[in-house]
Amino acid sequence: MPSPQIAEQVTKYLSDAHSIERQALVQMRLAPRLAGTARLAAAFREHEAETEQHERLVRERMQARGATPSTAKDLVMAAGGVGFALFARTQPDTPGKLTSHAFSYEHLELASYEMLRRVAERGEDAATADVARRIADQERAMGERLAASFDDAVEASLRAGGKDDLGTQLVAYLRDAHAIETQAEKLLEQASEAGGPAELERAFADHLEETRAQRALVRDRLEAHGGGPSRLKDTALKVGALNWGTFFQAHPDTPGKLAVFAYAFEHLEIAGYEQLKRVAARAEDAETVAAAERILGEERAAAQRLWDTFDAALDASLEDVGAAV
Repeated sequence: MPSPQIAEQVTKYLSDAHSIERQALVQMRLAPRLAGTARLAAAFREHEAETEQHERLVRERMQARGATPSTAKDLVMAAGGVGFALFARTQPDTPGKLTSHAFSYEHLELASYEMLRRVAERGEDAATADVARRIADQERAMGERLAASFDDAVEASLRAGGKDDLGTQLVAYLRDAHAIETQAEKLLEQASEAGGPAELERAFADHLEETRAQRALVRDRLEAHGGGPSRLKDTALKVGALNWGTFFQAHPDTPGKLAVFAYAFEHLEIAGYEQLKRVAARAEDAETVAAAERILGEERAAAQRLWDTFDAALDASLEDVGAAV
């Protein structure tokens, strides 16, 4: 018989999953209008139906446990979905930004359901573990569909932004990459100071050094094109990282949330560098292609290292709230 504390955590993780699905539903309903290509729009429409099913399955598991979704949390997350769509719409490379953020969000969901499965197994709730496993498989498949659409997203973005001026577009993609690395550096600095299991701390510390080197490499490529970082973008994303740090400090299950969010952030970077590599190839910039491929390898390895910490991060989170098994 699981303890009341672990049972409470299973319900809490279900509540978090429901809120994530509410945001995903908003995104999936808006995304086809912004996709820019028939293939991307079809992928979003297909996943909208899956997301509706996910929301229902999670709600049913909550009801089976005598709980209901958090209205306040669901409203906040739904508003975030609208904000995501508005952000993408204001960018000159809307299809690319949309695809990058959706790819990252699918991996946020994948990681969240992986954590839900593990906490449900600790709480001896086989039905919830099965639902989490089933949904995670569909989130993983959607991520793969989006990855297969990177070429389409780049083509649509370049077409929208003026495909003939590839040099200017390449500099813009490099500036975006530099801004993301600026945010990643600040996030990793905060994560390294947040405490948690040794495996997670090592993963953050190791990748922080890689991130600083990546940022310098991107800056070198910008300078090779006679450009430099965008101070506005760098500052805006650094402030965003500080806000995320405050969010994590306010939650008692910090190690688990940090591991999940960092895993998703790695996939935001992966999507960005996949697209940068394609733009550089079109601009016949072999050095930037090589730099993007090198960084991609490091980001994928970092994501796998984070995935490998999930058990330790969950154990630490459960211990922090007095629900250790």
